[in-house]
Amino acid sequence: MPGREATPSSTNFPARNALALLLAFLLSFAPFLAFAADQEQAAPPIRVDVNLVLVEATVKDKGGRAMKDLKKEDFVLEEDGAAQPIAHFSRDQLPLAVALVVDLSASIEPFLRPLRYATLTALKTLKPEDRVALFTFSSDVQRRVSLTSDKLQISDQIEFFRAGGGTNINRALYDAARYLREQGPAARRVIVLVSDNVPTVNDGLSPNQVVESVLEADATVYSLKVPGYNPLPARLAAKGVPGLINVGRAAAETGGEIFDIEKEGSLYLAFQALIERLKTRYTLGFYPTHKADEGRFHKLNLHLQPSFGSKGRDYTVLAKSGYYAARSR
Repeated sequence: MPGREATPSSTNFPARNALALLLAFLLSFAPFLAFAADQEQAAPPIRVDVNLVLVEATVKDKGGRAMKDLKKEDFVLEEDGAAQPIAHFSRDQLPLAVALVVDLSASIEPFLRPLRYATLTALKTLKPEDRVALFTFSSDVQRRVSLTSDKLQISDQIEFFRAGGGTNINRALYDAARYLREQGPAARRVIVLVSDNVPTVNDGLSPNQVVESVLEADATVYSLKVPGYNPLPARLAAKGVPGLINVGRAAAETGGEIFDIEKEGSLYLAFQALIERLKTRYTLGFYPTHKADEGRFHKLNLHLQPSFGSKGRDYTVLAKSGYYAARSR
């Protein structure tokens, strides 16, 4: 018996159904697609180009507490005495490139054991895209781990540290700054120095060269100051070595701070406080009007609007003192 020829309506019915279902599905997601598009327009990606000068800052009130809710319009940024339009403003949005620089001189040996736990716990609170490098130093400097987002790799290395030798802070800060300048061009660059801050060795770098290298790298020096064991003969011998860095000055000129472990209560608490400070720092950016190849130092002054009172009396601003225009960014 010959088969019955299918009618057009019976053949196209499933296809029409499938098309209708697909159309209904897409229409149901239309509001979500529109919302996503609006969100992309509302939050454009952060772009840091070669001409943008970034300034990292912490602002504290009279009581020493970080002021966390300031807005772009609350700040006044001056370069060489002239106010600059602020082109970029954010807080803890740009990724971090951190150089953890650990003193392995004999004076801090008692702190090596708690350092691993403090490092692992504190670094875990950083964002996944934040990267950390590990340097150690005594008389010489060694880079143990290159910039990595694997924070466990950093803490694991600390378990095998052995202390001994002198304290070449000059070279340690200089090498860390140069490394961050080359390897972290699009990040907020931070040097965390774990040391008793008593240098005893200088292999030819002056304090000015060290601070200049940090400023040229657009980096900030933070110090976790441990109460190292420094006998009187060692302290007297260090005073006879010319050109040793003052860590307090390096931190102040680059916009950083010293976290004293004795005042904070423990290495763990000091490290936690330091990481928390990194998350409350503001990032401001401006486009300089001078030629980028001038190659000289430009002085910066960051303060709040007059309604907040007087800088130094009613509040303090921790920010770098200036920058070098000719540096590679």
